[in-house]
Amino acid sequence: MLKPLFQGLSSGGERGRLSILIFHRVSRQADPIFPEEMDARRFDAVCGWLRAWGNILPLDEAVRRLSDRSLPPRAMSITFDDGYADNHDQALPILQRHGLTATFFIATGFLGGHGMWNDMIVEAIRSTQRPQWSPADLGLPDPMQRTITLDSPQSRRGAIEAVIGAAKYFPHDQRRAFAERVMAWSGAKSPQQLMMNPDQVRRLHQAGMQIGAHTVSHPILALLDATSVRAEIADSRATLEAILDQPVTLFAYPNGRPGEDYLPATAAIVRELGFSAAVTTAWGGAHSGTDRFEIPRFTPWDRTRLRFGGRLLANLWTSRPQA
Repeated sequence: MLKPLFQGLSSGGERGRLSILIFHRVSRQADPIFPEEMDARRFDAVCGWLRAWGNILPLDEAVRRLSDRSLPPRAMSITFDDGYADNHDQALPILQRHGLTATFFIATGFLGGHGMWNDMIVEAIRSTQRPQWSPADLGLPDPMQRTITLDSPQSRRGAIEAVIGAAKYFPHDQRRAFAERVMAWSGAKSPQQLMMNPDQVRRLHQAGMQIGAHTVSHPILALLDATSVRAEIADSRATLEAILDQPVTLFAYPNGRPGEDYLPATAAIVRELGFSAAVTTAWGGAHSGTDRFEIPRFTPWDRTRLRFGGRLLANLWTSRPQA
């Protein structure tokens, strides 16, 4: 039913369009705090839909064919950001079962570790036995002097979003220290083995998946000086190339919003470092005129086949080149 519509919006060749989907985690079971996030059963269904609607290409091939106007009809690519262990444990077997490939962008500073600062906050508030919290507990300004009862998945999610939102644009070291303070307040243990280790990254590659760089510490690149930006990107690539013993040519900007999380100067550094392409989190579909170092990505959040496909089509439609 939807396949002809994808054909019409992305017919290949000169009129070729590329939809790149972005994922982060695929949990074993649905998360009561974040029910909209991917779990294994839902990701299996999405992979079936994508295979039915599109031609799924490795990202490097898709970018090359986008530039030379040789994309097949209904071209799509699948990507994952950050390097969570469930990408290897849950997503990989599902991708293999459907005969699909994906590109995994790895933040190398967390390989084999306990996760990023935001993961620490999520697990702290998820696991705490404290009955309530207030911003003042964590040293955050709060003119309203709120106190929030942690008595449901919804209230814990509200607390998580408030705390992460308050700290997101702190300087890197301050952000990490803040996350550790939240862990200490919660009485919870820091999450262990949340991220992939080098062997799991290597096994993804051996299974035919692509690996891309995603910085070392997942910073807001727009807040760093040029020397630090270059080091974050180049050191991440060097670590991955040592693991894989082959060049790494693709990059994903952390958080990825143009003008907010990275700047034109950031993209220029990625280009100067010799990457072949970089992806953002700006919505849209890519066409032959899209800058290879600011390629958009989009994933519908809908749970049914018709709504998921309809939103993916709408993303292609609204981002079509204007005559």
